[in-house]
Amino acid sequence: MMDRIRIVGGRPLNGVIPISGAKNATLPLMIASLLTEDTLILDNVPRLADVALLERILGNHGVDIMTSGKRAGQAADHGQTLHISAASIVDTTAPYDLVSRMRASFWVLAPLVARMGEARVSLPGGCAIGTRPVDLLILAMERLGAKIDIDGGYVVARAPHGLRGGEITFPKVTVGGTHTAVMAAALANGTTVIENAAREPEIGDVADCLNKMGARIAGAGTSRIVIEGVAKLHGARHAVLPDRIETGTYAMAVAMAGGDILLQNGRPELLQAALDVLTHAGVGVTLTNQGIRIAVSGVSHRLAGPADGADDAGARHLAHRRDRVREPLHARPGAGAARRPHPPGRRARHHRRRRAIERRASDGDRPARLGVARHRRPRRRG
Repeated sequence: MMDRIRIVGGRPLNGVIPISGAKNATLPLMIASLLTEDTLILDNVPRLADVALLERILGNHGVDIMTSGKRAGQAADHGQTLHISAASIVDTTAPYDLVSRMRASFWVLAPLVARMGEARVSLPGGCAIGTRPVDLLILAMERLGAKIDIDGGYVVARAPHGLRGGEITFPKVTVGGTHTAVMAAALANGTTVIENAAREPEIGDVADCLNKMGARIAGAGTSRIVIEGVAKLHGARHAVLPDRIETGTYAMAVAMAGGDILLQNGRPELLQAALDVLTHAGVGVTLTNQGIRIAVSGVSHRLAGPADGADDAGARHLAHRRDRVREPLHARPGAGAARRPHPPGRRARHHRRRRAIERRASDGDRPARLGVARHRRPRRRG
């Protein structure tokens, strides 16, 4: 197991980085496959341990998952394709030993109740429900007509006559609660309105996939989502949206270290605010047909460091550019009125005196005292 990471800096970052699919969209998309007996095909699925664990959890319910092999020219960091078939659900219980390892697996509650009329899912933290985040997920299911009981650390949900549409108002924004409500309402009878819904791009991606499967969802990506329930969903093919956190992380790395990177398949609308900040800081942001190009001009050449036996002028130049990126815009020279030198204070005089003393000491002179205490005159009495 890797116990440390050693980073040798002083080099610009150049090349092409393919952006992985977003994990926060992949997991609910895989769970949404429980809503249909047809096959759901997901492209650009990231190769993560959480994805493999969720495959095991879905397999416990009778879901068959086939992973397409690597294609010619593909590297290991390219996304994979999953063929997910929940033609027959053999078990509606999600045991603690699986749910406890990944909180998102609790979301299987919604599609199981919506399609099968019942589900028994372990609480992620065992018997204590308290104020755990699953409270809002349970609230959403109750608003849709499910009867909820807590039995030995398990949430037992029943809707033998199917879920019915209703109004769900979350007391606070919740991504998990919004995912749960959207999936459950897709097969509910009637119209469901979700107020104060989460607005993350991953919510919209799941809604897009469900609409491809035959759902009727409007308003995803806003705080108000309206779902018209349908009797049945069918299979579809959907590509997971690129990970905005991964995209932003690499973009910031280039802004700090310099260089020229193409973030392949990156979508600027998913992190426009961050890209605007980089543009104002002087970083080149270019949108291409292949993705997002991030470049810091003037440092795209290879910088020689002390380890190469060369002087560190290039490294100093890079450090100067990094400081300019970090420095607030209003504080840069020329941003406002000409800056006047700050008058030297006591600390500045002290530092100049110390440097003069050190220079004399290095020449063999006797070091002088840093300061002389002031003697007060005796106070008169009487």
